Formats: sequence, C-alpha cells, structure tokens
Amino acid sequence: MRIRSLAATLVALLLSVHPAHTQDNLNTLLNAEISALLSTYKYLHENPELSHFEEKTGSFVARELRAIGYDVTERVGAYRNPRYTSYGIVAVLKNGTGPTVLLRTDLDALPLEENTGLPYASKVTTKDEAGREVGVMHACGHDLHMTAFLGAAKSLYALKNRWRGTLVLVAQPAEETGTGAQAMLEDGLYQRFPKPDYAIALHADALTEAGKVGYCDGYALANVSSVDIVVRGVGGHGAYPHGAKDPVLVASQLVVNLQSIVSREISPLEPAVVTVGSIHGGSKHNIIPDDVHLQLTVRSYKREVHFAILDAVERIAHGTAQAAGIPADRMPIVTTDRDNFLPATYNNPALTLRLAEALRPALGKENVVKKDPVMGAEDFGRYGLEDQSVPICLFWLGTVDPALMKRHVTEGVPLPGLHSSQFAPLAEPSIRAGVKTLTTAALELLKK
Repeated sequence: MRIRSLAATLVALLLSVHPAHTQDNLNTLLNAEISALLSTYKYLHENPELSHFEEKTGSFVARELRAIGYDVTERVGAYRNPRYTSYGIVAVLKNGTGPTVLLRTDLDALPLEENTGLPYASKVTTKDEAGREVGVMHACGHDLHMTAFLGAAKSLYALKNRWRGTLVLVAQPAEETGTGAQAMLEDGLYQRFPKPDYAIALHADALTEAGKVGYCDGYALANVSSVDIVVRGVGGHGAYPHGAKDPVLVASQLVVNLQSIVSREISPLEPAVVTVGSIHGGSKHNIIPDDVHLQLTVRSYKREVHFAILDAVERIAHGTAQAAGIPADRMPIVTTDRDNFLPATYNNPALTLRLAEALRPALGKENVVKKDPVMGAEDFGRYGLEDQSVPICLFWLGTVDPALMKRHVTEGVPLPGLHSSQFAPLAEPSIRAGVKTLTTAALELLKK
C-alpha cells in the first residue's frame, strides 16, 4: 500500500523547471501519484482504529514518511491517563535556512458501524473501553486527511528546490477524544522538535463539494466543555410526593432554566451554546428517585464567555435546587474540568487570508470559498498555544459529490454529515484538493 516513488527521470525533470511553473509541477506529481493515493485512502478506510489505539495506523504513516525521506519519530505523546500509549508521529525535513511549518493530520476513527455500501467499506469491529462490541469507521474523514497529508509530504520532498526551511509533519492520535494534541504538546513537541512559525491542517467538510476548499479567518471552531450534574433529592413513593424532594422535577426545571444563560446573560453578539444532551434518573413508575444525572455540552468562542457560562450553570443548578427546597446537604454536584476544556480554533486572520490568496491559482478562484464559523470543535487549536503565539490555519476540505449536492439543493435530498454511518467522501477530487491545499500552503510559507 506504500505510495509509489516517482521515477527518477520525472523528479529530475521537475527540479529543472523554472519555479514559476511550480503548480504545473504539482499537477504532474499528483497525476503520477493519484492511483497510489487512492489505494492508500481505501486501505486506511478499510482498516480504522479507535482513539488511543491507532497502533497500526501510526506505524503505516511512519513507514510511508520514512520511505519518502523524512526523519521520523514514533510514539510521541504522553496521555495523562497512564493506561494509554500515544501513537503520535513526528517527521522532520530540514531544507536550509527559513521558517518552520507544521502540517498536521489525525489518525483515529469512530465507534460506528459503516453503512455506506462502498466496496472498500470498513467491516472492522472491536470492543470499546466499556467492553461493548462496536463497529469502527472513518466517519469524520481522518483517512482522507492522512492521504492528503502523505501526498503533500511526497510532493514537498520532490519540490525541495522550490523552498527553504523546515517541515514538521505531525500525525496526531485521539483527535476525537480531544486528548491527542495535548498529549503530544505535553510530551515536548515544541521542545524536542523544531517549534513551528506556522501550523496548518485541513478537515473534511460534509457540506461543500469535492474539489473545493473553505477558509474562515478568526474564530472557526468553538471552545468545548463537558459538564456533569447530579441533581440530588430525597427519594420516596410516587403516591406520596409531599414526603419526598423530587429530583426529576428539579432536573426538568433545571433543563429549562439553563437556557436562560445564553438568552439573558450572554451578549447576543457572542456565539454560545448550552445543550443538555443526556438526562437519566429513576427506575420505576411509582418511585421518586434519590438523584438524576444530566450531561451538558457548553460551547463558545471567547474564553471569558466560556467561564461565565460555566459559572452560571453552577449558580442556576444550586438556585433551582434551593427553590425546590432541596436540603443544603443535597445540593447538586456540578463537575467540569475548567483547566482542560477543548480550546477554540482561532485561524490567524493574516495567515489565513494570505494562504487563501495563494490557493486560488492552485485550485481555481471559484474553488476557494469563504465559510462561516461553526460551533463544532477540533483540538488543532492547541497547536496555536494559549497565547496564540503560533499562527495557525485549518482549512475545510470539500467532500460532497457535485451530483448529490445538486439534488440536495433542488430536491432537498439530505447530505450525510460527519459522524454519520453513511458519510462517503468523493475520494479522488477530495484527495487532489487536499494535497494541493497542504502543499501550496507550505510552499507559500517556505518560498525562496
């Protein structure tokens, strides 16, 4: 499954061509490599691995990078949970004096049974961390990310006479759990390897046509915290509610009361979300339980807004319980890790606009489109560091078959989203656009 090496004569020809023809060179490289890249993509799609368990995937990527000519280090990363081994990969290519550019891909898949009907659909099953048998699927496009990443690695190596500086290629585990980037940074990513002047990534987009790339300068993805609330009451018989303190009623009121945070405490000019995604309590029709469990996701862009929401969640939880007469020793337990929430992805505006301009001649002006920010999340934002001292940019990579997009627009046919069992990117144009995006971005930042 290794990406095929270009013929020596082809490389020699490319290296002799005037730099003005770099995009022609890249197209030639891509045409020579696309069959191998498609094979790589199908192999990765058929062989997904869950977060924290990407051993074979990491080894595959490491072998490919070594075969190209990069200096590769495996198992970079240290999780805070000692049960896990990090399968992060760092590959370095030094090519004279110049900036350092980091390109990142992610390695992990999702616990989902694939339902695409593709001839290369995943049939992998495994046991999750709870011991349940689950399907495994690349339903978020990480197989596409890896393929474009490897294609860009090959192209940039072949085009070494067009740039000067250092490439740092990072293949990161556990993006889906939000722990992989943190593990690699805490294992000395920016101390053991050249610290980047810029960091670039891309992410599959299930709402944009294959062959197109989207950009969003400024905030592109949100901060995220998971909040757990245990609403405690005093259990009793359902026929005699006056003798109990009903946590089901308190939890129901709390779900509604929490919605006042965004509508009445946060400026309407500041995006924010408070969603109660899970509520569980009780065991039988006529029993008032002792407690009810709620799980929330809290999302925003600005840190100060995020912490204001978390403060309000705790205040409203206690206030709702007090209003219902819950005893002081049975106040709700609100749990969140304020120190390790997933930070927002802030695309450095100057960098993003510079790269978008560089992509237009590479992809065609009509294929480089401005996108609105979303409230989804990605741990790529960690590479910019808390003070945003490393400029970063994440691009959206279109994946949708244009024929399906036309039916979506004209007939309302739904588009399978990310994390859907039916998510099936149109592979070849997506890969081509992904390789061009990463390669062109790196060449722009490292140009001689």
